[in-house]
Amino acid sequence: MSLLQLLILSVVQGITEWLPISSSGHVLLVAGIFGLVGDDEILINAMAHLGTLLAVLVYFRADVWRAVRGGLELVGIGRSGGLSGNARLALLILASLPAALLIGVAFTQFPETVQLAMRSVWVVIGSTVVFALALWWADSRPVTSRTEADMSFAQAAVIGATQAIAALVPGTSRSGITMTAARAYGFSRVEAARFSMLIGAPLIVASGAYAFLELFTAEAGTISLTMQDGMIVLVLSALSGYASIAILMKLLERISFLPFVIYRLVLGAVLLAASPLWLNLISA
Repeated sequence: MSLLQLLILSVVQGITEWLPISSSGHVLLVAGIFGLVGDDEILINAMAHLGTLLAVLVYFRADVWRAVRGGLELVGIGRSGGLSGNARLALLILASLPAALLIGVAFTQFPETVQLAMRSVWVVIGSTVVFALALWWADSRPVTSRTEADMSFAQAAVIGATQAIAALVPGTSRSGITMTAARAYGFSRVEAARFSMLIGAPLIVASGAYAFLELFTAEAGTISLTMQDGMIVLVLSALSGYASIAILMKLLERISFLPFVIYRLVLGAVLLAASPLWLNLISA
């Protein structure tokens, strides 16, 4: 893999991870173009996860610190009685995790043939279009200004559970489907995006940990990329990820999710039109 290819893949991962357009779908397609196969993908996956995690932790550092303090309160450290806003945020995040984590772990145990089938270009095309329409529907509902303070634990659990679909189906977009669910519940666009990214951070930790486990257990000599290459991936994923989060949050203060819906529909159409070419690059 050339340095240019490595740079492109890192930036694509960073930009698309937190936007409602599917990082897995984009990275899968770009990797197919570059012919990235084997254990090199493990190193890139591990370092990209770490980079995008750093991006969200830094951008939402105030909320992350609130959740950490709330978690400490839940175990009896620093609690002064009652359920504080920090503790409630921590509980909302915790409530969002079980289904996605369980199904994500289960997916790693699926037969390799099933996993490859789920990575098909046809799956990416279908999920890109279907979940674009779902986002459009949810975002077209009457404008509301519901915030985190209005969210029930049951709603948090349902929003979080939708991440399981993204874990199974490339092209869905983990952030996109959680934003869709939050908008369907009537939460504001900014709040939907913020909560989506906060509940995404623990899953990125889990996915990154699994990627690093794969990296450390890979056979010696099967990875041609170096740790210097990995550091390039980490830094570029973090910087591009931070920039995409900042731009998204600013945009959602002014506009709807419609540009992302249109982008997904156009992407799906382009991929469908180019499918004979893609099929020569990516196993279907």
